[in-house]
Amino acid sequence: MSTPDKVFEALASTTRRKILAYLSEGPLTAGVVAERFDMSQPAISKHLSILEAADLIWKQREGQFVKYGMKADNLGGTLAKFIQEVCPPSRALKAERRAESEQD
Repeated sequence: MSTPDKVFEALASTTRRKILAYLSEGPLTAGVVAERFDMSQPAISKHLSILEAADLIWKQREGQFVKYGMKADNLGGTLAKFIQEVCPPSRALKAERRAESEQD
């Protein structure tokens, strides 16, 4: 399960945000991801590991290759929860909804 701290730590890197953008278009092997960057395969693997630890991507072995894909719901859910916590209008709406549900 992703935690907000792990998600935001993962998103702090431009490279990892770009990897997520590529994976949002569909699953890719680590080699294909690495071809899109000017860095070593081990460096890309480290970025993929951080994204996986944040539960933002999945991986699946297919023969000698490992495919990675994005868990869009986890990213969207974490960001939505964070916005609800810190956005004053959201807090007011949540309080209003709570009050309405208590009256029912």
